[in-house]
Amino acid sequence: MSPPTSRGLNARSVTRLAALALAVLSLLVYIDYRKDLRQAQARVATGSRIADTACGPIEYAAGGRGPAVMVVHGAGGGFDQGMLFSDDLVDQGYRVIAMSRFGYLRTPMPEDASAVAQAEAHACLLDALKIDSAALIGVSAGAPSAVQFALRHPARTTALVLLVPAIYAPRPGNAPPLKTPSGTRLLFDTALRSDFRMWAGLKVARRSMIDSILATPPEVVAHASSNEQMRAAQLLDMILPVSRRREGLINDAEVTSHLPRYELERIVAPTLAISVRDDQFGTFDGARYSASHIPNARFVGFENGGHVWIGHQQAVVAELSGFLLAEIPRRD
Repeated sequence: MSPPTSRGLNARSVTRLAALALAVLSLLVYIDYRKDLRQAQARVATGSRIADTACGPIEYAAGGRGPAVMVVHGAGGGFDQGMLFSDDLVDQGYRVIAMSRFGYLRTPMPEDASAVAQAEAHACLLDALKIDSAALIGVSAGAPSAVQFALRHPARTTALVLLVPAIYAPRPGNAPPLKTPSGTRLLFDTALRSDFRMWAGLKVARRSMIDSILATPPEVVAHASSNEQMRAAQLLDMILPVSRRREGLINDAEVTSHLPRYELERIVAPTLAISVRDDQFGTFDGARYSASHIPNARFVGFENGGHVWIGHQQAVVAELSGFLLAEIPRRD
């Protein structure tokens, strides 16, 4: 047997060094991932309570005093997403209640998780909190159950806000009311299946995440103010831990893929619908259609800003505040 050549030794050394470097890099990535995941888990482990309701356990958070405003979060959310609205509304004299809908965080997924069942769960939560009536803000995939609540409990609905709502709109050729941005289905099959995949996507493919998850043109975020860029980043990062939201996400996809036309003409609550024309989920048409069929409803539309209304946060807050103040004046 001939002795190994220096060339063979060098090649072997390079391979070992490459393997060592890869192992070190993998360890560093794992440490970074575990740190971020622990922070996300700690964030959703505080600030909420579990209400024992007639509809089962429901996680919720609340803040402020005054007339009740229930925030019904969108896909990928939970009580934490809903409470993003709390500061502005609490400062204006309202009591904000934000639940985690079925399949999100600590609210379990029941056998029936339809929009109607979700609406009844909203009523059950109000019962448990001894609240007679509330204004509802239905955001994105939270809109179907907010509308159902207004239809089924008109005396308990002081006002209704549909914000970038996932709701019916007639389309040519019976096309689905909502649109699906390119890459969204792929995310459901990959990143949304695990916390690590979601985390990795947020780290290395943030632009694609903005496009597919926030349904917002990435260039809109790139040209936005630093405050709005931070808000977009917060909304993305809040999806972690996705493993504790996946059941809710899957259910929302099912509910919003078969949106019927609700009896909008029977809604008696004062209604405000807000959307953005370049929302890549296509909620602009549904919001405008709903406002045109709900008696005395008002529609506010923005030309750009995507599904999370980048560049219009202050305007949206002003519209919400003015509407609520006009319809359910706070008690000073």
